[in-house]
Amino acid sequence: MAQLPDVVKAAWERRKGAAVFATADEPSLPNAIYVTCVGVFEGDTVVVADNYFDKTRRNIKAGCQGSILFMAENQKTYQIKGTITYHTTGPVFDFMKSWNPDKHPGHAAAALAVEEVYSGAEKLL
Repeated sequence: MAQLPDVVKAAWERRKGAAVFATADEPSLPNAIYVTCVGVFEGDTVVVADNYFDKTRRNIKAGCQGSILFMAENQKTYQIKGTITYHTTGPVFDFMKSWNPDKHPGHAAAALAVEEVYSGAEKLL
């Protein structure tokens, strides 16, 4: 895993609106959802709360890779790509529970390990 570049960490803190979380199923059909319950764990992992996943959960459990796309307040976009793991206990799960709103179930935490980072077509990592 790689650490998010500082420019991306700063943009994450100024993100605007929901992020897009993309996965793919076995035949490589993409699935993209809007997510608002997200956080960065230890600078190298983006965590998404599994509050209401269905296809996304199946895709993750099948071993897909994924990406997170978000926009900063200056309208600049960033995409983070990597391998996804699924946590129902442990530090990543506890991290998600610490900020996931009580009104949502927080069944599990999807953890995307930072492997590649882009801003538009520019590869940052």
